[in-house]
Amino acid sequence: MDHKDVFAALQTVCSEVILALNGSRSNSSNADATDRLLGVMRQIQEHGRAVEPLITGFTAVYHHFDLDAQTPGNGYRTLVKVVLSCVTHILQKARYIASNCSGAFFRMDHNMAEMEAYCSALCQLRALLYLAQILLHDNAHGQLYSQEEGGLKDRFVQEYISMHKACFYGRCLGFQFSPSLRPFLQTAVISMVSFGENYKKKQTGLGIAALSFFTSGKYMVDPELRGTEFERITQNLDTQFWKTFWNLTETELLSSLTRIASTVVQVNVILIIPAVNLNLPLASDPSLSVSVNPPVAHWGPGPVKVRLISHTLRQGQDSAELLALSHPEGPQLSLPGGFSRQTAPLSPGLLIHFHGGGFVAQTSKSHENYLKSWSKELNVPVLSVDYSLAPEAPFPRALEECFYAYCWALKNCHLLGSTAERVCLVGESAGGNLCITVSMRAMSHGVRVPDGIVAAYPATLLTTDASPSRLLTLIDPLLPLSVLYKCIDAYAGDCQSLQPAQQIDTLAALGQDTVKLLTNFTQGATNWFQNLLEPKAAAAASSSTIPSDAPSPSKSHSVEKPRVVQEYPENFQPLRSRCLVDMHTPCTPLMKNPFVSPLLAPDSLLKGLPPVHIVASALDALLDDSVMFAKKLRNMNQPVTLTVVEDLPHGFLSLVQLSKETQEASDICVKRIREVFQLEEQPADQRPLRMRI
Repeated sequence: MDHKDVFAALQTVCSEVILALNGSRSNSSNADATDRLLGVMRQIQEHGRAVEPLITGFTAVYHHFDLDAQTPGNGYRTLVKVVLSCVTHILQKARYIASNCSGAFFRMDHNMAEMEAYCSALCQLRALLYLAQILLHDNAHGQLYSQEEGGLKDRFVQEYISMHKACFYGRCLGFQFSPSLRPFLQTAVISMVSFGENYKKKQTGLGIAALSFFTSGKYMVDPELRGTEFERITQNLDTQFWKTFWNLTETELLSSLTRIASTVVQVNVILIIPAVNLNLPLASDPSLSVSVNPPVAHWGPGPVKVRLISHTLRQGQDSAELLALSHPEGPQLSLPGGFSRQTAPLSPGLLIHFHGGGFVAQTSKSHENYLKSWSKELNVPVLSVDYSLAPEAPFPRALEECFYAYCWALKNCHLLGSTAERVCLVGESAGGNLCITVSMRAMSHGVRVPDGIVAAYPATLLTTDASPSRLLTLIDPLLPLSVLYKCIDAYAGDCQSLQPAQQIDTLAALGQDTVKLLTNFTQGATNWFQNLLEPKAAAAASSSTIPSDAPSPSKSHSVEKPRVVQEYPENFQPLRSRCLVDMHTPCTPLMKNPFVSPLLAPDSLLKGLPPVHIVASALDALLDDSVMFAKKLRNMNQPVTLTVVEDLPHGFLSLVQLSKETQEASDICVKRIREVFQLEEQPADQRPLRMRI
């Protein structure tokens, strides 16, 4: 339905509700709730009249920000989509009220609260549209990120702090996402606020989870309380809370539950790669070699932990040399019933995976379910790297460990069950960033680059610049702005207050004093990495705040823009929050380092990258990272593809077992990996059956 028809229907239905409520008012036993609902319907009408011309303006120009005509997707499109989704929910609820408000079983209080929540959401979305107008006016044509220091970037932080957000985490939770995921989102948010309530108590992570189970009931029956508490938690709890909460999936109890429905594999083993110098052939002249040092940043040379997953036991995987590297406490080689006990030949392909988690949380253990499935579908071994996590291990430790693991895998591919004729790097979110930067570092060292990169919703710009998709952090239950900033802060080593890591049955962590000591070394990391660049490229990277292919900020739009709004219109202000916090904005030169924010990398570092396949989500706050990075590569004539899936949140690969839509998105990633491996598409009737939970 055209958006004009949607808003026309909104005005009509609101009028019908008002008429119906006035007609049944004399018979109503709850006059106060009826009066409140009447007021809400009039507010919705007013918001609808104001929002419609804004939507019209954006729909007239948002196609100019797509990668191409075949790939519709950018933050402006997403804002329009979210607003229309909110209006659609209001229409459905309003039609129900108009038809049933005079009935004996109609619950006036409940329906009034539902409509009040969506009215609040529409009000806040209206404010986001005004902020997006400022971006559209200030940015160069086709540019999605703000380019002015102290512009909307700073204002958006203040708006995020002061604007009411609880409505998006209560009754309206997840309205913009696929209906099949809304029960999961509700469970995740309830778990988060319950966990936050018990976080400061002296318990293990599993103990806190148990306490949270018994306190979660009140958040199920009271959506407003849930929303208010979620808003408080996201703005006030530190990085260590998010590390602890996200790592709950690492506990043996929870991981064993998800393992029940996962694909059975013959090889799932933890390896510890020793810290020794590696000699690899020079890519330009294999008769020469290049030395690769083990990771050294912050605390000197150290081993790297990886996980080897293989659906079929292959040559080398049961060798004494590999087993000598296996971790005694990790999962070991297994031969389930029905599997052949003979070793299969080496696979020509090798998939190397870097997990997500905002650089601060999780390991390969949280991602092994879909990696097991991929190993079976692609018939290749998978090596997933458990890099060290921030804030205890800020940049560049994770990058060093991932690059070292990549080089070790090239040199020792025969132990992993592969000839490494084709190597594909795969990562999601923070891992997508590492896929790109590891490839950049391989080029800088003269080492063979991978044959392709598949990056799911990658973070390519770790600065605080605003973009239309990042405006979604105000309503996103999985990636709020304050949490995004905490992750950037931790990875850049600019944390203002670090708490000792709390162990939750998994990874040990460094103490606070060690972290503070290591933070002092971080400031020199930019200079260390800039030495890898040509002098001109280093100068360009240090002075640039926008992609090098972006037009000049002074260049005017060649298309008609919506009305410029420097302040909110007269008689309008978004709802304000009673939960305020002085949110720290990350600010360090490291954020503009090309090995931290590859979107800012000079052409000399990106030229020669292998084909990059990006799979993004239209509803992800990092969507514009993917769009702008794909644009930059395409403008350099670098091979790149971008696929934008609909109705899914950031991190959809970890939700692959929850819905048909997330499974289809995973299948798109598998298809792109097949292209890197130059494998034919597997017939549908030969694909493995998947269990759902």
